[in-house]
Amino acid sequence: MTTTTEQFTVRHDGVTIPVTRGGEGRPLVLCPGLTSTQAELHELVELLRRDFDVFTFDLRGHGFSSAADRYSFAAFLGDFVAVMKEVGRLELPSTPLLAGHSYGADLILHYASEYPDTISGLILIDGANPLPAPFITQADLPEFRALWEYVVTRQEAIKGTPRQVLLTAQQILDLNLELDVIRSGIDIDIDVVGTGILDRYRNLDRPIHLIMATAMAGDSNEGRAPRHNRLWRAGMDQLVRERPDITTARLDATHGLVVTHAQDVARIIRTAHTLAARAAS
Repeated sequence: MTTTTEQFTVRHDGVTIPVTRGGEGRPLVLCPGLTSTQAELHELVELLRRDFDVFTFDLRGHGFSSAADRYSFAAFLGDFVAVMKEVGRLELPSTPLLAGHSYGADLILHYASEYPDTISGLILIDGANPLPAPFITQADLPEFRALWEYVVTRQEAIKGTPRQVLLTAQQILDLNLELDVIRSGIDIDIDVVGTGILDRYRNLDRPIHLIMATAMAGDSNEGRAPRHNRLWRAGMDQLVRERPDITTARLDATHGLVVTHAQDVARIIRTAHTLAARAAS
């Protein structure tokens, strides 16, 4: 299936953000995660366009979005607000459904809690997890620092392409540490975090669907992976107890499920939309 796409640019906080629109059906805005781009999500986007009018974009410093002077959760969230304002100016048949992966899930949750009337529901893909303890501890720092150094080194081969990420390894690590604090509910910036991530869920009356990876940190029984997987499951289990109305789908996959299991993710999103539409009718 070939879908005609159109592009427009959003300018905010000195950053230019390319937005791509394509497909037919209910409007859906897809927010990628940290170190991910709309180009990397190409297969998932193409599958979703069969049933949705899909809007995708690149975070600042990712893909063809320009680099920025600062990278923080507040900065990324501000960019997303700007994107949604532009989407809101279009003559859409309904308020859009938001989908976000990993860091993108946290961004759309925080946005939805502040602007609930501008969205019809949330699809949170392995993110926005109210963790009961920090994901990255002092014992994990060497491993994560090495991971992001490796990721940045590999970026040299794709520099100047739609898949590039312009952040340094230290910037990526700092953003992950900041996100740990946000997910734990500790106030670091009252304008961004508020009174905790669980309160974001408690105060939101829109349909929420979770798509979870069963082995977020991989299926190894060695090293820190088992601890990370237990912590991830504990956070999600706590969330479902707090909001039993949230529907949950689990995929036998790792955190990269939007790439490795794009067909399954698209199918679940399609089903969640159908069920929500039936409930509303």
